[in-house]
Amino acid sequence: DDISDFEIEGISIGDSLLDYMTEDEILKEIELNKDFYGYVNEPNKYSEVFIVEETPTYNDGLSFFIKNNSTNKYISKKNEKYIILGVRGMIKYIEDFDSCIQKRDEIVEILSGLFPNAQKSETFISKHPADPSGNSITDILTFNFDSGDEVYVSCDNFEETFRIKKNWTEGLNIGIYTSEILSWVRDR
Repeated sequence: DDISDFEIEGISIGDSLLDYMTEDEILKEIELNKDFYGYVNEPNKYSEVFIVEETPTYNDGLSFFIKNNSTNKYISKKNEKYIILGVRGMIKYIEDFDSCIQKRDEIVEILSGLFPNAQKSETFISKHPADPSGNSITDILTFNFDSGDEVYVSCDNFEETFRIKKNWTEGLNIGIYTSEILSWVRDR
């Protein structure tokens, strides 16, 4: 029940993102995505970095949460830079929310076997915090660990105009987050 043992496409919490991307690629992503979390109190304390290439499992790519080292330049050793604090795999389900929910429920069954000691939440639907109109939703189920870390499976259904304006996709997300990232993203 240690989330660092759980992998998404062979990538785990605690790995250095430098093992998967160059520093230039990481810094480009940090700059490109700097406004994604404008709704949290410290929007640039951490960054979400995307690899949008299709993988064998995730047709919409992967994302990683790291400390924003572009603002923390004092970290100089490779093994301390760009440590992954969250991993997310994404599968597109554009305008197909029912299929997304069906796949989510299949994955939840598998995760229930992997994490028998984690506290599994009931599914809940909430307004997606990135959409100020309140017309986008996320339907999520979480596995919570004593450490405060979390594994979650969710389906996002963005209001279509908002989704197109942001050039986002929607669908299934499978994520592993440390308590550090969860505290940050929930501090609004």
